[in-house]
Amino acid sequence: MADDKSISDHYRHGELLPAIKAALVKPGKSIDRLTPADLAPVDEFHIGGRLATENLFAQLDVSADDHLLDVGCGLGGAARFVADRYRNRVSGIDLTPEYIVTGQTLCEWVQLQNQVALHQGNATSMPFQDESFDGGYMLHVGMNIEDKKGLFQEINRVLRGGAYFGVYDVMRIDPGELAYPVPWATDNSICRLADPEQYRQALITAGFEVSAVNHRRDFALEFLTRLGSKMSAAGGPPALGLHTLMQASTPVKVGNMFDNIVAGYIAPVEIIARKM
Repeated sequence: MADDKSISDHYRHGELLPAIKAALVKPGKSIDRLTPADLAPVDEFHIGGRLATENLFAQLDVSADDHLLDVGCGLGGAARFVADRYRNRVSGIDLTPEYIVTGQTLCEWVQLQNQVALHQGNATSMPFQDESFDGGYMLHVGMNIEDKKGLFQEINRVLRGGAYFGVYDVMRIDPGELAYPVPWATDNSICRLADPEQYRQALITAGFEVSAVNHRRDFALEFLTRLGSKMSAAGGPPALGLHTLMQASTPVKVGNMFDNIVAGYIAPVEIIARKM
């Protein structure tokens, strides 16, 4: 895709693994005694972080025998959470090479490298065989992918019949001019928002049955407000957090995202589906 390099470059840090390691050392964390929870402040790169991941998975039928697909896995935070919580295998795919290399090292740090495998590639053309997975999910991914129908058709291809799929994406709610930059885009050149009905129709066309569409605007505003208050009270962000990923641009990106949600232009939405 023409946007692949621009999207990957947007997320590229350059020195991400050393930055995470340095941030862990500050509060006295030891690399050889880390847990997935220790990494959650940086590797759950979506509104609500670990809490949002737990909310989504509470609606999915996950079992220890499942091999799951993580679409747009980023650093693999959700994959490690799921593998640790449910004791299953997870394969993730993401466009950004630095995220994959860093994520695999993080898996080794928490001894989950035998359960979690991360792959670099495009989610609309995945290197997996047909019907490879028992279920899957994507967290804040579709905002950079224009071809939602093609995306869900490819996901459908690699899922077994009856497999569940959970979506938690920022979606377009009402018309309006967005304030940029936001965490997933510096400007509208790589921003590919769609509304919940467009997602639902794309899923149905691809062969899914949609059982729930949950608007999470209030959850997002409460979470972001609480996060801002906590940082103000502490005099700044913690050693490890999303600012480790987004660096100096973090306040303006998160601030613009918050303002866009308040204005009613965008909001995170969950969609629960199953392959027919």
